[in-house]
Amino acid sequence: MVEAGDASKVDVSSYDLIGLASGIYYQKFHKDVLNWAEQNLPQGKRELFLYTYGVKRNGYLDAIKQIAVSKGAKIMGSYDCPGFDTFGPFKLIGGIVKGRPNEEDVAGAVSLFRHCIKD
Repeated sequence: MVEAGDASKVDVSSYDLIGLASGIYYQKFHKDVLNWAEQNLPQGKRELFLYTYGVKRNGYLDAIKQIAVSKGAKIMGSYDCPGFDTFGPFKLIGGIVKGRPNEEDVAGAVSLFRHCIKD
């Protein structure tokens, strides 16, 4: 696991499976993850996506999928779960979805990863 800010130092070209994870910021993956993907994802890799959100909506993967497809990626799947959120008005009430992700959420992400490495 590497943070997006440090990831430019890591060569992932030899990896069989690349997982990109982020909280959702303004309806998409964090800008640092998107920038890293645009600049560093190798062509034709298998990829999976993991993310947390405060409020469930469609379209959170659109930007990262567009980058992956432009790199010829084979998208293996995605896993999402609620995550603690203090954005905007949620801060006034101490945040929402406290205690998430939890152990069950992590187990779901691990299950996706195990499934992807078998394929």
